[in-house]
Amino acid sequence: MNPENTRILDAFLSHAEEIGDDIVADTEAMLGTVPFIFPILQERPEAFVLAALADYKTARPESLDARTAELVAVAAAAGAGADKCLKVHIRAALRAGSSRDEILDTLQIAGLIGKTKILATALREFRDACGTEGR
Repeated sequence: MNPENTRILDAFLSHAEEIGDDIVADTEAMLGTVPFIFPILQERPEAFVLAALADYKTARPESLDARTAELVAVAAAAGAGADKCLKVHIRAALRAGSSRDEILDTLQIAGLIGKTKILATALREFRDACGTEGR
């Protein structure tokens, strides 16, 4: 890394604990809770602030309003089987203005994609092993 960038990064990371605390506070305001992993990850302030800042910026892109971003997070958490994340993001979606019906529809779409993925994979194997007779 060039010396100027190293200096800038070192200056930034010298404030890692304070920046990390701000990220935690902003995340709590955004989600209504502090993810349980944050306090543990904060034991390594420099790594936490770099990773959490990237996650924070990714979770709220400029191209999506908070409600839409939370519905995307609900679908992703459902698809990943991340039950604790799903609980957090359903509540955050409600806080961001999503309706019960919007969340339910988001979950149904996520379920449809999950079902389709299972069927597509399984039926490809079935077709390869058993052929296409019976059509």
